[in-house]
Amino acid sequence: MFNTKSVFKRFWSWFSGRGFKHLIMLAVLAFVLYPIIWIISASVNPVGSLSAQSLVPDNPTLENYRLFFLGGADKYNAPFLLWLWNSLKLSVLTGLIGTAMSALAAYAFSRFRFTGRRTGLLGLLLVQLFPQMLAMVALYFLLLQIGDLAPWLGLNTHTGLLMVYLGGTLGFHTWLLKGFFDSIPHSLEESAQVDGASHFQAFIRIILPLARPMLAVIFILTMIFVYSDFILASILLQDTSQYTLAVGLKLFIFGSYNQRWGIFAAAALIGAVPIVTIFLSLQDQIVAGLTQGSVKG
Repeated sequence: MFNTKSVFKRFWSWFSGRGFKHLIMLAVLAFVLYPIIWIISASVNPVGSLSAQSLVPDNPTLENYRLFFLGGADKYNAPFLLWLWNSLKLSVLTGLIGTAMSALAAYAFSRFRFTGRRTGLLGLLLVQLFPQMLAMVALYFLLLQIGDLAPWLGLNTHTGLLMVYLGGTLGFHTWLLKGFFDSIPHSLEESAQVDGASHFQAFIRIILPLARPMLAVIFILTMIFVYSDFILASILLQDTSQYTLAVGLKLFIFGSYNQRWGIFAAAALIGAVPIVTIFLSLQDQIVAGLTQGSVKG
């Protein structure tokens, strides 16, 4: 005989234990995946209009992707691949240089005692209290004046933009790495110095391998910030050939290309591939770095 009460009791026991968690998980997945599905659908929509967009477009096509790889050969004359290269170049260089400079500065603040050390740390902390966006006008006029003396470092140059990015990330990352270096025992370096290693050799061969997880995190955060930045790049870059991908794609929303959402979506998806690939590859290195380098007593 079918026992409704027993079935309801088992269902409630399952729902209160696992079912509620599954329901929350499905809701979070739907919330996360919906924008991705929407932009994939927009990238294969031949209409290219936001008002006519639907999750299942009529007559889907890969024409938007073809236009991306054609670059200047199509009627839009948009150098997508050049913009993508500019974004990758700036983000990788900023990540590498910023991580290296932050590690050197953090090691000095962590291990050495010198005049102005406390003032320097407080100065770095004070600078980080103010968002970089507040200095947009000052940065613009600063690069404008620097460009009169050194054109390769002024406005509309990747070198100038790189320096701005480095200035905005070094302070926070130096503080972050200093705290991590403080947790590494001094005895490891002292043992290396007893064997004849210098401070720099101990830093390269002892400290950096142990700090590899934190260095990878800083590199990833810096690269993602630079790769996705729009405001600073749109202000300091003026020539179309110097644009990053984020700045160049604005032309397909409000600009000379008259709101082509299909091409915009296709370019956004292709542009996400490098950063996702690098993130996943470095994620494996972080896990490996956390499980290696254990100190034997």
